[in-house]
Amino acid sequence: MNQLHLQAQIQQLGQVRYTPAGLMALDASLKAESEVIEAGKPRKVSLEIKAVAVGELAKQLQTLGVGGVAVFRGFLTHQRNGRGFIAHVTVIEPAAPQEPGNH
Repeated sequence: MNQLHLQAQIQQLGQVRYTPAGLMALDASLKAESEVIEAGKPRKVSLEIKAVAVGELAKQLQTLGVGGVAVFRGFLTHQRNGRGFIAHVTVIEPAAPQEPGNH
């Protein structure tokens, strides 16, 4: 199953564009930093990933703006040029409050 669940900050927003069906689409760059447990040990992880939101979700993404933090749910697929992956956002939820020193 291909599912993405990522709390991230919006690093960059692209220009609004429209799909052939006339739906608003917005590209973004998301950055996530957190601490996870791997093999019983804490590990700090960080990643940046390109993302796209379509329709009402594009408007939500635009409203959050650069620096906005949320939980993004969706799926991953190859970019059109075949280089890397892109997250297709299907749900945007408010981010849970961070505990001090844990992000």
